[in-house]
Amino acid sequence: MSTILVIGASGTVGSELSSLLTQAGHTVRKATSRTPTAPDQVHLNLLTGEGRDAAFAGVDQAFFLAPPGHTRQDLLLNPLVDAARAEGVQKVVLMSAMGANADEAAPLRLAERHLEASGLAFNVIRPNWFMQNFNTFWLHGILNQGQILLPTGEAKGSFIDARDIAAVAAELLVSDRFNGQDFDLTGPEALDHHQVAALLTQASGKRIGYTDISPEAMREGLLGAGLPADYADFMLVILGYFKAGYSERTTDAVHTITGHAPRSVAQYARDYKTAWA
Repeated sequence: MSTILVIGASGTVGSELSSLLTQAGHTVRKATSRTPTAPDQVHLNLLTGEGRDAAFAGVDQAFFLAPPGHTRQDLLLNPLVDAARAEGVQKVVLMSAMGANADEAAPLRLAERHLEASGLAFNVIRPNWFMQNFNTFWLHGILNQGQILLPTGEAKGSFIDARDIAAVAAELLVSDRFNGQDFDLTGPEALDHHQVAALLTQASGKRIGYTDISPEAMREGLLGAGLPADYADFMLVILGYFKAGYSERTTDAVHTITGHAPRSVAQYARDYKTAWA
């Protein structure tokens, strides 16, 4: 069995990934920017590099992602790739975002390219918008106004369940079958936000709708939630891509890698119904 470093281990994907790897018998080293409070945690400050050498010592594989709130993801991720190479890590799985490879100058694409050129065995996974955003980031509007409030028009997205992203990452970390490949990860179908709202309503029993708000209103809400201005602007850009139709495409990558079909929004809604009830 392997020792696997998980960056973002307390997050939506990282927590599920850590659980899957532990269940499979691997030793999971959970990186945290805070003071560790459990034996399986290790301190690692991505901004300063503090704790990096200790975090990578004796690691066989590693899972990387950039934490939200930062627009220059390459400045956080590239040093991790360098550390993995220096410490003899056998493989890295990097979670980017669907569409990151559309612009060679985009920070996430720069991080992907740095990993590709590192000489490490690797995979890059680019998930579409998470289903779990509806029970986290977009939850305030649902609970207080009964509305999904986003500037996305009538466009559709092939939303993916974070549990399926974790399952893909878990398989890629311990398998060499797909080394050197990148995958766009999506759910099984593309839905607009009216359709998502109807499924949340059906599952939870709470009347939920969707309102297409202006980018300005979205920016005000993001800033009010404490996001830095540059990250709020970044969010508006990628939400604009959604509105333009770039999030509608579906792929079979989840099934190809894991052997099972990705979860539907309807299944997600049933599983998380207490979040909105």
